[in-house]
Amino acid sequence: MSFSLPDVPEVASTFDITVRWSDLDAYAHVNNVQYLRLFEEARVYAFKAWFGQGRDLIDEGMLVVSQAIDYLLPMSFAYAPARVAVWCGGVGGASFELGYAVAGPVGDDTVYARGRVSLVAYDLREQRPRRLGAEEREALAAVTGPPPVLRGDAGRGRGSR
Repeated sequence: MSFSLPDVPEVASTFDITVRWSDLDAYAHVNNVQYLRLFEEARVYAFKAWFGQGRDLIDEGMLVVSQAIDYLLPMSFAYAPARVAVWCGGVGGASFELGYAVAGPVGDDTVYARGRVSLVAYDLREQRPRRLGAEEREALAAVTGPPPVLRGDAGRGRGSR
């Protein structure tokens, strides 16, 4: 499932994620930290869609190593789920980057937040990063598009990730 929004590549996978009443802050907006939960839930659904049900990346190990987010507009509670688009923005030897866009429910194409999360494949038994396998690379290649452009990217040079 996907939707068309500016700066969201067509290869993005989109998932309906419920925003809970308890996710609101004192201003009746979705609290800033809850966007990371929306990213996480979309990532879980994306991994199942991209890598298949037979793979358990939790057991194999994937660690979040960094997150960046731009809060574009305050999002209020709605009785319909928000839509979270997720795609791969780049692949390294043991790591990859995911891009995200959080939009309102169907009918509200406002993008409320954009973000980027870097993950590393991790060998839980050896307690160290592991290289991504050929199947993982192939699955990620199918959903790779340009990484999201965030506000702080103007000064972001090569090697400064």
